[in-house]
Amino acid sequence: MKAWIPHSAGRRLLGELPPDVTVELLADPARLPSDPTGVRFWVPPFLSGPDAGALLAELPDIEVVQLLSAGADAWAGRVPAGVTLCDARGVHDSATAEWVVAAILSALRGFAPLARAQARREWAYDEVAPTDELAGKRVLIVGAGSIGAAVRARLAPFEVSFTLVARTPRPGEGVHGVAELPALLPAADVVVLLVPLTEQTRGLVDERFLAAMPDGALLVNAARGPVARTPALVAELESGRLRAALDVTDPEPLPADHPLWGLPNVLLTPHVAGSVRGLLPRAYRLVGEQLRRFVAGEELANRVTDGY
Repeated sequence: MKAWIPHSAGRRLLGELPPDVTVELLADPARLPSDPTGVRFWVPPFLSGPDAGALLAELPDIEVVQLLSAGADAWAGRVPAGVTLCDARGVHDSATAEWVVAAILSALRGFAPLARAQARREWAYDEVAPTDELAGKRVLIVGAGSIGAAVRARLAPFEVSFTLVARTPRPGEGVHGVAELPALLPAADVVVLLVPLTEQTRGLVDERFLAAMPDGALLVNAARGPVARTPALVAELESGRLRAALDVTDPEPLPADHPLWGLPNVLLTPHVAGSVRGLLPRAYRLVGEQLRRFVAGEELANRVTDGY
């Protein structure tokens, strides 16, 4: 059987594979490495979307699409019947959790205005001091999956308190349901978004959601841009009532003339939370495990279901 992967370094990172597995490099969907017949396992490029998915129509024997991203919103419901879609849940936990912690600290301690002052060669003590602090903050994590657990573990030493929210409440684990958000938001100093983008979470952060957050609260979006309604978010941020740290936006990339760029209470990064040097080794370790499971006829991990 043939497997296509998007990185030249991936082959050596896969580990030992069964002898009947042929791995080929497909970095550009417009330039196929060989006859697509016989390709049963395909790893699309990282953060690829529907354009790359169009290649599925040319793969008559495809059985598994293994994503390198934790989110599957661009693929869920779009693969042919009989094809198994798997995400890379777990691969991005540490990197994304580190970004969340860094973003919270940077926003609370005023690193963005200080960096701008550094570029102007100005000693801006009076501009930002005293800053806010993380100790004692009440953190609401919306998305109590593996990344949410990683965020909580890294924030715990900062003397914060936690409230966890998931699509389905888990009372035995202290996890609340999304329906409880209106009652939980007013008590949150920091709200961290880590949910996948689904029809249920699209626009979750709307006018009512934002209005329920207390004055001065910080919204951290490490999920997907469309989880928040951008006009509502811009309106609250322009008023100065809330702050935000955003790794994702809607639209994305953010146009140069978009109002979010110029707001002093917004920290923006270009969807880089999971993009670290250790990504490929972790990602292809998962791909190798999945390939070995597939050849052995075993259940694949991280299967994306209709209820994604």
